[in-house]
Amino acid sequence: MRAGFPDFRLGKVLATSFTGTLSERYGDAVERIPTPGRLGDWLAVYGLAVDSCTTAQLDLARELRESIHAAATAAAIQDALPASAVQVINDFSVRGRAAAILTPEGKRRWRLGSASCVEDALSVIAADAISIIAGERDGKLALCASPTCQAAFFDTSQSRTRRWCDMNTCGNRQKKARFHANQRKNPRSAD
Repeated sequence: MRAGFPDFRLGKVLATSFTGTLSERYGDAVERIPTPGRLGDWLAVYGLAVDSCTTAQLDLARELRESIHAAATAAAIQDALPASAVQVINDFSVRGRAAAILTPEGKRRWRLGSASCVEDALSVIAADAISIIAGERDGKLALCASPTCQAAFFDTSQSRTRRWCDMNTCGNRQKKARFHANQRKNPRSAD
């Protein structure tokens, strides 16, 4: 990873992890893929290594990211999917040359086209978004309860009642805020 950039928030679901490359959308937003090289780093972490990435490809990635965020947010609140977001996701899904392959360990991995370009990787992310938004996978889309985040995430917990996109960041921050608020209300309870 390249020094000087915010850490990636890594999740188990490709599409919603991708939308998490812009966090704290309703607070002090944090762009986690500010450069083409950083996008390449993120893709490599998810097994979608590309040969190179241009500024124009970074712009395409951000367009896809925002479209997935809009569609996933609408799906999480059971609202109509924005037609423009659906069109962008579909367009990206059909553009790439990626194939699902089975590993000897019985896992699915993606093999990008022979030239391993960003568009191939983005098509995999778009296809993943389609599968979760369409309800094809076991889980449900939800929105982070943090008022500064509100990221869409894919809840695969047994009860489907997760409140935070990431317990180590948003959840922990909210728990600390509640603790400090209670301490101010009851200063003697700390003694």
